[in-house]
Amino acid sequence: MRITTDRLPLSASKSLFLIAFLSAMLGVVGCEQQGTAEKAGEKLDRAAATASDKLDAAKASLSGEAERTGDYMDDAGITAKIKAEILGDPTLKVFQIHVATTGGVVTLSGTLDAQLSINRAVDLARGTQNVTSVENRLILK
Repeated sequence: MRITTDRLPLSASKSLFLIAFLSAMLGVVGCEQQGTAEKAGEKLDRAAATASDKLDAAKASLSGEAERTGDYMDDAGITAKIKAEILGDPTLKVFQIHVATTGGVVTLSGTLDAQLSINRAVDLARGTQNVTSVENRLILK
């Protein structure tokens, strides 16, 4: 069956044209919206990937900072422990020994009255946990 518009009243042919036009437009708009939705989905995927990369970079940065802070705290803890042991040792109990720790390396400096005291201070430092080496800059009076 073929529909011709020449037999239809003017308003019916306008209606038929309008229906055909709207159907075509809806199809075009539907295609555009699907393309737009796909583009939006791709943008979201890229944004999520970028956010994930930035989060990973931030984690790595914070991890590095935490390690450096941990090293500082270890060094400060080592220094405090050695100072406490020196002050608590009955043969030493001196304030003339300066203790500094960097990266697990302990430096002892100052002036003492006896070689035995110097040896004892070095032994205490070497026996402390997390000490990697001891630089002995202690001298005799």
